[in-house]
Amino acid sequence: MDKVAIKVSVAKGKIEWQRHALERMMERGISRSVVKDVLSSGEMIEEYPDDKPYPSALFLGWIQEQPFHIITAYDAKSEHCFIITAYKPDLEHFEADFKTRREHGD
Repeated sequence: MDKVAIKVSVAKGKIEWQRHALERMMERGISRSVVKDVLSSGEMIEEYPDDKPYPSALFLGWIQEQPFHIITAYDAKSEHCFIITAYKPDLEHFEADFKTRREHGD
């Protein structure tokens, strides 16, 4: 996925806010501006090229010294990003860098 293209889409306001994402953002106290900031200045830490209908990716960004994860899908044809969800990662699921998933033994 092209991180630069996502940044351009965000700058142009070509963002589609999925209902699920907006509901979770409200529950978690995450604003639209935080999501935009993470997509504009954050780091793409995982890619999901086989996701349908569009490839998606997980971004990590730091806002006021707090980590945020944003999952977005990108339609290269329309140049729109689709916000899938946003959350604050925790140490139960991620290492201290908030990039590396923890292994959970069964």
